Amino acid sequence: MPAYERSPASSSRAIDRWDSGVGWLAHPDEDGRRASHAVEADDGVWLLDPLDVPRLDDLLAEFGDVAGVAVLSSYHARDAGAIARRHDVAVHVPHWLGRVPERVDAPVERFNTEPGDSGFSVRRCEPIPGWEEAIAYRERDGTLYVPDLLGTAPGYAVGDERLGVFLTHRLFPPREALGDLSPERILFGHGEGILDEAAAALDDALAGARRRFPRALVTTLGTNVRLLLGAMGE
Repeated sequence: MPAYERSPASSSRAIDRWDSGVGWLAHPDEDGRRASHAVEADDGVWLLDPLDVPRLDDLLAEFGDVAGVAVLSSYHARDAGAIARRHDVAVHVPHWLGRVPERVDAPVERFNTEPGDSGFSVRRCEPIPGWEEAIAYRERDGTLYVPDLLGTAPGYAVGDERLGVFLTHRLFPPREALGDLSPERILFGHGEGILDEAAAALDDALAGARRRFPRALVTTLGTNVRLLLGAMGE
């Protein structure tokens, strides 16, 4: 199976469902396990790094009208433009995030800390030059969204980890960006989310990332190389 399946999705699988949101995998069998999310907010439904799938609008209708689309990684333009045009909304991009505006065919609105009235506050994270992402946290309900640095897709977690730090950052895990948060749930741009005991899973992943680096290097290096190379097409 390829790292990322580029053909249009013929089906999808719902994931991460809770009272105020839902996620979906457009290509459940790809190694990259690209996940998309819809989250209910005061001004409507916000879509995070979405991929288009059949009957997506029926799924979104359960939560209300689409208020906006947010792209929170420089490599997650995905189908944001097409979905935004269909719902006559803008694609919201952090003012410092590169690559995305030229890759979406829809109006783009830049923002500083919060996309619209979504309730999410974002933190800038630049793991390496050319890789930028916005970690989004909504304190009122404890929802955390991490586009790339953490995940549950192949190549992330090792051993007993419920979620893992991406291999390139295990030696220097993102404690500054994530260590002060106590989320009720964690959603990822890659893989299914953590909906129970999320804070404990996050603490374990950050605390053990460096210690488990040798095991991760041996077991996930090949997958991580394919994921990084495949991301160049995003």
